Amino acid sequence: MSLLEKIADSIINFSEQDAPGFVEEALSQGMSARQILDEGLLTGMAEVGRRFRDGEYFVPEVLVAAEAMKAAMTILKPHLAKQGIKPQATAAIGTVKGDLHDIGKNLVATMLEGAGFEVLDLGVDVPAEKFVDACREHDVQLVGLSALLTTTMPIMADIVKTLRDQLDSPPVILIGGAPVTDAYAQEIGADGYGRDAATGAELAKQLCLKKAS
Repeated sequence: MSLLEKIADSIINFSEQDAPGFVEEALSQGMSARQILDEGLLTGMAEVGRRFRDGEYFVPEVLVAAEAMKAAMTILKPHLAKQGIKPQATAAIGTVKGDLHDIGKNLVATMLEGAGFEVLDLGVDVPAEKFVDACREHDVQLVGLSALLTTTMPIMADIVKTLRDQLDSPPVILIGGAPVTDAYAQEIGADGYGRDAATGAELAKQLCLKKAS
């Protein structure tokens, strides 16, 4: 097994202890930070996402895999910064106003980070204005809206409209949550719907790359 495969495997198998050491070893061997990120850490998280999507992993496994990823990134981030390597895109995500549920949102944040995004987690009970402010203050390419209550789904529509009305160049907007459907996403003018965190992260990457091209 190559060192990059060991790095990926340490993420897949939740080894918060091994992942940083493998990253340090790869750096000491002269591997670039970009290669370690793309072929090691992100490859591992992509496999975690696939297993979660296919029902092989569940929420606890995803969360501990994320901890291994974070431990490794603590070592790698300074080297990425030195080499001028930035995240592929920036995402602002939050649970919409009136809704205090955050497990789904947190999973999406984990999967987006695993897909190479910088994530601005705006928290729960987030009004439209806070999403607009985040887009204006940061170079946001993606907004993710989460809702678990049917009573807060209409807030998603309000936020989508506000973003499109108030921003000259609105970001890609994705929505998700237990009561949300693809049909509802189309109805309110969102760019897409993620039925789960892994699918949402994959779609986010596809749409952001498409918009950038």
